[in-house]
Amino acid sequence: MEAAVTLRFHTIWLAIGIALIAGVVWSSLSPELPVSGFQFPHADKLNHLLAYFVLMAWFAQIYMQRGNRQWLVIGFILLGVILEYLQGLNPSRLFEVTDMAANALGVMLGWLVTRGSMGRLLYRFERRVFGR
Repeated sequence: MEAAVTLRFHTIWLAIGIALIAGVVWSSLSPELPVSGFQFPHADKLNHLLAYFVLMAWFAQIYMQRGNRQWLVIGFILLGVILEYLQGLNPSRLFEVTDMAANALGVMLGWLVTRGSMGRLLYRFERRVFGR
């Protein structure tokens, strides 16, 4: 992987990422449970996994260096733990350790997938569409 790869639209990609984080925080702390397209027992665990997978995979596109990605892993796992504890303070929501595990698994899968060529999708998109 190139050491000094920068994205032309870094600010836009970062803004989208911040919106994704805001969506996860809002859906985690909202008094009403988010509506899921999945209808099977414990489907919420899949929602947790997918949400944190998307966060990690998105930000790994923006911050491609290994050290940055390690901080992203730590940060997103911490975010999942903190939000779960905050959910426990809301009488209409539940604190579940299994949700924290699903969040962490999503982060780890996002990290794993972006270790290879999948970790440069935004970069390749920019080059293909806008040239470089």
